[in-house]
Amino acid sequence: MTSLDKPDIGTTSIKWRWPSVHPEGRKFVLLSAVICLIFALLAWETLAWPMAGITIWVAAFFRDPVRSTPTGEGLVIAPADGLVTMITTVPPPRELAGEDGLGDAPMTRVSIFMSVFDVHINRTPIAGTIKRVAYIAGSFLNADLDKASEENERQHFLVEGADGTRIGFTQIAGLVARRIVPFVKAGDVVGLGQRVGLIRFGSRVDVYLPAGTGHRVALGQRTIAGETVIARLGEADRSIGAAQ
Repeated sequence: MTSLDKPDIGTTSIKWRWPSVHPEGRKFVLLSAVICLIFALLAWETLAWPMAGITIWVAAFFRDPVRSTPTGEGLVIAPADGLVTMITTVPPPRELAGEDGLGDAPMTRVSIFMSVFDVHINRTPIAGTIKRVAYIAGSFLNADLDKASEENERQHFLVEGADGTRIGFTQIAGLVARRIVPFVKAGDVVGLGQRVGLIRFGSRVDVYLPAGTGHRVALGQRTIAGETVIARLGEADRSIGAAQ
């Protein structure tokens, strides 16, 4: 997987590079490219050109850019690229609730909606140990709807930090998404901003913040997975923000 080489001391710039295509998507790129080639060889230009565009789009969908994750005590990092569409207070999902999970008290949920044009590699919001991974089969409603959190196909993650703090986040399938792919399992140790999975073709990720932690993002703000700070543990100040 692509990595960002550390620059020499004194270096103040870095060259732009094309994002790599994640291995999970290479078979789809290859398939669409082969179909495009067949159309071209048959001189079916009216089909070959659109298929070429689809091939480029599929490659872009599965792009896996390098991210520079900020470091700092108690940071909670965005797990997904996309638009912050909901910030609300709700009980934790039953799959993550309980004494050995997030508890039962209401907590702040930040929902990030990913369009088909966003990067779909999801990352862990904190470093720690994956304590639980729970897959739930369900419907494929519009992921932007509030009830998608309870009715759509989804996958829950529970991560416990070194200090015992627990963060839950959920991958939710949408209208077009039909496959949630995890990269980790219970018991795995993950670093801050590490890749943990993807959802194919548009969806949403919910993050559940612990009590006493307020969000630092605003409705309508765009987040970058592995880079945008959405909260600092124990910091209750909330971002309000305004559309401009």
